[in-house]
Amino acid sequence: MTAIEELKKLPSREKNSYIKEWKGDGRNIVGFTCHYAPKEIFAAAGIFPYRLEARGTKETGLADVYYHRFNCTYSRCILQEGLSGGYAFLDGLCFLNGCEQIRRMYEVWKEHVPTTDYQYMITVPHSIYDEGFEWYKEEIFRFKEDLTNNFATRLTKGDLLASIDVYNESKRLLKELYELRKADNPPISGAEAMKLIFAADIMPREKYNALLKEALKEIRSREGIKDYKARIMVGGSPLDDTQLIEIIESLGGIVVTDTLCGGSRNFQEFIEVEKDGDPLEAIARCYYYSNPCPRMMNQFDSRCEYTEKMAREANVDGTILTKIVFCDNHAVECTMIADELEPKGIPVLSLEREHMLTDVGRVRTRIEAFIERISRR
Repeated sequence: MTAIEELKKLPSREKNSYIKEWKGDGRNIVGFTCHYAPKEIFAAAGIFPYRLEARGTKETGLADVYYHRFNCTYSRCILQEGLSGGYAFLDGLCFLNGCEQIRRMYEVWKEHVPTTDYQYMITVPHSIYDEGFEWYKEEIFRFKEDLTNNFATRLTKGDLLASIDVYNESKRLLKELYELRKADNPPISGAEAMKLIFAADIMPREKYNALLKEALKEIRSREGIKDYKARIMVGGSPLDDTQLIEIIESLGGIVVTDTLCGGSRNFQEFIEVEKDGDPLEAIARCYYYSNPCPRMMNQFDSRCEYTEKMAREANVDGTILTKIVFCDNHAVECTMIADELEPKGIPVLSLEREHMLTDVGRVRTRIEAFIERISRR
C-alpha cells in the first residue's frame, strides 16, 4: 500500500490499527473537540491526541435523550458515538467551550459516558485582547499540570520543544499540499486532499508526517486534473468526512482550498519559541491569536480578509459556505461573508445542511445549479 493510499483509507475507530497498536503498547489516548486544544502538549506528554469525529453515524437516538432537537447534528452525532461505546478506547477527553453545543456535551458526557474517566474543560475567552490571552495562557498552564498529574507523566521543556517541531513539520507539509492544489491543473482532487488532511488527527503525528512526506512525492509526479467546470472553495461548519466534497466534484467542480477549522485554519501559523523562551506560552500565543474562529467577537474583518485571501490565491470561481442547522456561529458568519464576497466578484452559495447528509437530492440540486452559474465551460 502506498503512502497516499494509507492516508486516504480513513479507517473507522473500530478498525483503526494505529489506535490498537498504541493501546497495545500501554499508552494513552485523549480525545479533543476543538481547534483551540493544544495538541502539542498531549504529544509532549506521550499521549495520542484524537480529534472527536462522527464519520458514518446514521442516527442520533441515544443522544436525543439528552439533547434537544435544536442542538446541531454535529454535536449530537459525536455524543451518539460516545453513548454507544464508539469512544471506549479513550483514556480521557479535553473539551473546550468552542460553542455552546460542545460545552453542553461536556456536561452530558461527564454524567453518562462512564468509559471516559478523565475529562477536562479548557475555557477560551470570546474576545482577542491582552487580558484574554493571559486568561487562556493560565488555562493552558493548568491543563498541562492536570494532564501530567492524572497520567503520571513527566513533561519537560525539551519534550515540548520536540513536540512543537513535529507539529510545525505537519504544518509545513500541509502548506505544500495546499500549494499544489492552487495549480491550474491540480494533481489531486479535493476529496483526496481532505482525506489526507483528516488523517492527521486519527494517527500518531510522527507517522502521519512520514506518510504525508511520501504522499507529496507521489502527488507531484501526477498529471494534473483538467476536466472540471469550476474551482471551488469550501468553508463554514465543521466537516469530518468527504461526502460533501465528493458531491461537488461529481457535478464537475473541483475543491481547491477551504477555510475550515479542520482544514486550512488548522495549520496557518507556526509556533515560534524565542531563545530561552517558554514553549508553553508560545503554544498558547499561537492558538489564541491565530486565525480566529467565528466564536471570537470583533474579528469578522480578519476572518473575511482571510476568506478572500484564500479564494484569490487559489483562483476560485466560487465559494460554498455550509452551515449545519442550528450552528448559530456559522449561520450568521456565512451570511455576512457572502454579503462581503459577492460584490467583490466571488460568487457564494450558502448551503444549509445536517452533519448526516440525508437530503442528498436537495444538496446536489443546489450545488449543481451553483456550478452551472459559475462554470468555466
